[in-house]
Formats: sequence, C-alpha cells, structure tokens
Amino acid sequence: MEWFSAEFFAALFSIIVIDLVLAGDNAIVIGLAARNVPKDLQKRVIIWGTIGAIGVRILATIAVTYLLKIPGLLLLGGFMLIWIAYKLLVDKKDHEIAAKNTALAAIGTIILADAAMGLDNVIAIAGAAQSHIGLVIIGLLITVPIIVWGSTLFIKLIERFPIIIYFGSAVLAYTASKMIIDEPFIHKYFEGNPILRYTVIVIVIAAVLILGRINAPKAKTQGS
Repeated sequence: MEWFSAEFFAALFSIIVIDLVLAGDNAIVIGLAARNVPKDLQKRVIIWGTIGAIGVRILATIAVTYLLKIPGLLLLGGFMLIWIAYKLLVDKKDHEIAAKNTALAAIGTIILADAAMGLDNVIAIAGAAQSHIGLVIIGLLITVPIIVWGSTLFIKLIERFPIIIYFGSAVLAYTASKMIIDEPFIHKYFEGNPILRYTVIVIVIAAVLILGRINAPKAKTQGS
C-alpha cells in the first residue's frame, strides 16, 4: 500500500472509525480508575494513563500486524473480527475497575485494564492497516486527543444516535471480510473475481448488522 494513495486514506478512515466506536471502553476505564485520585491530579493521571495505554496498544498492534502474515492467522483474525463486530451491537458491558487513590497506581490500572480489554481494537486495527505500520501509528495518534478529551461526548453521541454503533460495526465487518478474502489459502478464488469478492463482503456486513439488530438489548436498539 502506497503512502497517501486512495487505499491508504480508506484504510486510515477505517482505523479512525474503529478507534472511535471502541473508544467508549477507554473512557469508562479511565474515568473509573481515576475517580478516587485527588482532583488536582486527575487530569495528569488521565493524560499519562492514556499515553501509556496507547503506547502499549501501538506495540501490540504492530506485533499482531506481523503475526497476521503467518498462513492461516489472517483467516482466523477475520472470523474473530466478525464476532467482535457482532458483540459490539449486542453486548451490555459491565466494567469492574478498581479506583486507586494515588496517581501512579491509577495510571498503572488504566494501562493494564486497557491492555486486557484492547484485544478487539488491536485485531481490528491490524486488519485494517494491511501490514502498513505507519497507518497503525498515525491512526492511533489521531484518535488520542479524542479518547482523552472527547470520549465522554462521543459516548453521549452514541447513546443519542445508535446508528453510529451500526456504522462502526459495518466497518469492522468490512475489515473482517477483507482479511478473510486476503488469506493466502483462499485468495486465489477471489483474485480476478470481483463479483464473488463483493458478494462475500456484502453478505458478511449484512449478516452482522441484521443479527446484531435482532439480538441487540432493547436500550441500545431504542437509543435510550
């Protein structure tokens, strides 16, 4: 993938959307971990905790990007991402994060909790980046300010306009279908056959959205 090509910007857009729709967890983790820290330190804890979490996530995503080059893992990652896209629509997430009284302890909690909860984000970004490490870093750096300062606003937007979650899930499903199609074991069946390629993509996206809609919790379906 060439720098600043149409494919580059399409992948960057996918990464940013993925980061945004999965940023709610970051905001909740940050808020819960920092809530008992003295008020004058909370801003510092949030910033350093987020920087640490993003740093760990960049390293993890780069590692997964290389792992996906191993035969068979791209296919496995694609199916995992389909499940993640579906779970994004149907899960009611309960977070049990211990609040810490000291700044260092709260920062550590943010980093560890984000690392434990961030597998979905890592797999999704690695798949969307298509082995382009620069894209991974640029996409995450763009969303850092949003995660730090705009996560609460974005969560409210999602609650008010549930269609945002469905759009994000569709992007995840699209990324998953591309990962499956690009798996070397089966790529030969799609090469030179755009009709089959786009049929698979449409079926995957439609199946995730329809099943997600059917099984979504009432509160999320109604946007309340």
